Amino acid sequence: MHDLTNACSAFLREAVHGRSGLLNVFTPHATSGLAVIETGTGSDDDLLAALRDILPADGRWQDRHGGPGRGSGHVLPALVPPHATLPVVDGALELGPSQSVVLVNSDRDSSERAVRLSFLS
Repeated sequence: MHDLTNACSAFLREAVHGRSGLLNVFTPHATSGLAVIETGTGSDDDLLAALRDILPADGRWQDRHGGPGRGSGHVLPALVPPHATLPVVDGALELGPSQSVVLVNSDRDSSERAVRLSFLS
């Protein structure tokens, strides 16, 4: 899990010049998703634990891309979607006081992930 909140805010400071609209965040990977969640208080660890319970890395999966036990990662984006659309008010990300935007990556062998940010006004 990687917190993207600061990167999103930096993008908005550079790109939107105080306007209001929507920030679209997208990750173009089959084994990654985006979540809005509280971080640092245990909720992030709880999310990862829940995903491990729901999507165990074992041989039960039909999808064998990447080898046995890797199919669960390809189901992740159905539960943690690869996109998020977030409100922007006067150039600032409008999250709740405890919310963060995080990338969830289930592929332990490929930790480098791209994220695309776009602003709709």
